Amino acid sequence: MKTKSKSKGKLLICAALVMLLAGFTFSTAGAVTYYQQINLASDGFVPAANTDPNLINPWGISYAPTSPFWVSDNGTGVSTLYNGSGQPFPVGSPLVVTLAPAIGSSSPSRPTGQVFNGTSDFQVTPGNPARFLFATEDGTISGWNPAAASTTAILKVDNSGTGAAYTGLAIGNNGAGDFLYASNFHAGTIDVFDSSFSPVSLSGSFVDPTLPAGYAPFNVQNLGGSLFVTYALQDASATDVVPGLGNGYVDIFDLNGVFQSRLISDGVLNSPWGLALAPANFGEFSNDLLVGNFGDGRINAFDLVNGSYLGTLQDNMGDPIAIDGLRGLIFGNGGNGGDPTVLYFTAGSGGEMHGLFGSLAPVSTPEPATMLLLGLGLMGLAGIRRFRN
Repeated sequence: MKTKSKSKGKLLICAALVMLLAGFTFSTAGAVTYYQQINLASDGFVPAANTDPNLINPWGISYAPTSPFWVSDNGTGVSTLYNGSGQPFPVGSPLVVTLAPAIGSSSPSRPTGQVFNGTSDFQVTPGNPARFLFATEDGTISGWNPAAASTTAILKVDNSGTGAAYTGLAIGNNGAGDFLYASNFHAGTIDVFDSSFSPVSLSGSFVDPTLPAGYAPFNVQNLGGSLFVTYALQDASATDVVPGLGNGYVDIFDLNGVFQSRLISDGVLNSPWGLALAPANFGEFSNDLLVGNFGDGRINAFDLVNGSYLGTLQDNMGDPIAIDGLRGLIFGNGGNGGDPTVLYFTAGSGGEMHGLFGSLAPVSTPEPATMLLLGLGLMGLAGIRRFRN
């Protein structure tokens, strides 16, 4: 009986050690992250939890600190609102904001980038600052304030006559004032406007001295007080992008337009447009810069300091996630604008003829080695039971 007791004790210790090691491994490096895609809303072309016929070729996406998501619908000339579940908002009586077309145009506007404005500047009517601002491919910028016009964004900048095509929009304060920064893809420039919507020149000119010919600013976003500019290759008419692996760059400028660095060059870039900074709890790519490719629908992660490529978001089969017509990327705001640990996206599916609003959430699973250790521990415990019996 004494020998049997000692043997049982040794088995118990071994099993406990294996279980402890397995638990330690799982809690540290023993988890593999994949990302689960959920289609929250679409126009009906792609199966989704909610249907909204206005959601055609969505581009930009933004929100106020606790508001729902605002989405720019390029194909319908409106902005639509969604909560974190993808329900048009307000639920039951959703708000749809129509963007004013260019002067003299009878066609709907084609909105692209958008920003929330929390300042008292950029007034659309006296005393009514725009709460949301929208750029368009028509070369216009419009602003919305419910007190000025509840369902219409008021036209404030119209450069349609010059052929401007604003494909992205950012807002920032350089210490001297608030400014809007619009990526003019056709002209290959970043156009800057002051708090009264007047065009201005800053100390910098948003020029990358080594940018190859034929590339133009495709999007611009203010991330952490710096302006990140994505570049795509222009077609012969400088009105559309030429997709292709390696066709893209990402630069950083300060809020005066002074070139800071070339962060990412070609490689896995493919007409990049969407940008987002991942939070600390986004799995494998926590705290990294996420860049969404319009060209192939993939979302790649890069080191924010040196721009090194870290990987591509993958599904549960280990395959790269590819979202047709991928555009905007944003993490939730913790209010009506979704979960701050979840990445939300817009996409012009079906060759930009349809639309999708969805989410990507990290999911951690144990590595095979961890599962083996857990299995060994369980086998050891089962052996103890048999030995005891």
